[in-house]
Amino acid sequence: MNPSPDAAPALWRQGWYQYARALASPNFGPRPVAASIDLIVIHSISLPPGQFGTGQVQRLFTNQLDWDAHPYFQGIRGLQVSAHFFITRSGQLWQFVSCDDRAWHAGESGYRGRNNCNDDAIGIELEGVEGGLFEAAQYETLASVCAALLRQYPVAHLAGHEHIASGRKQDPGAGFDWPRLQRSLGLPAKCFPASV
Repeated sequence: MNPSPDAAPALWRQGWYQYARALASPNFGPRPVAASIDLIVIHSISLPPGQFGTGQVQRLFTNQLDWDAHPYFQGIRGLQVSAHFFITRSGQLWQFVSCDDRAWHAGESGYRGRNNCNDDAIGIELEGVEGGLFEAAQYETLASVCAALLRQYPVAHLAGHEHIASGRKQDPGAGFDWPRLQRSLGLPAKCFPASV
């Protein structure tokens, strides 16, 4: 006997994605009442910079980072940030904040004539370095989670941190393959920054 479609587990539960490994961050807040979740922001991060698979990104987003574990951490001591998702080099997907809530990933920002992109954006961090290349497994996971987000939320725009915080941030940078993501999602060019 085949289970009915209704027996399948829900893809989303209160903004948490079924196929992500959940690790709740304390760094989030409510979205403004009138916010429309219509933007996905792609970032890149590695801690220490250029080192992968250390677990330090997860520690940063959950306020568990040992500031004395590496000299670089002194420059970010006390930083309280988060993203909704983090995709490792192997394509593993982590989620830190419900997509219904406001993660702290964009900082001072503006896009589509609106400021404070955290209010209406979903932030996705790719493990990597600014301007560097990303792995095929990361693109596969990114396309999958973006497709799920497009079905769940009124997403109309995708941009990099560099596009929403121009002059302040440069990630994910020149190594990110925007045409590949566009092809994977089958979206028109108008959904992406004009410069990609």
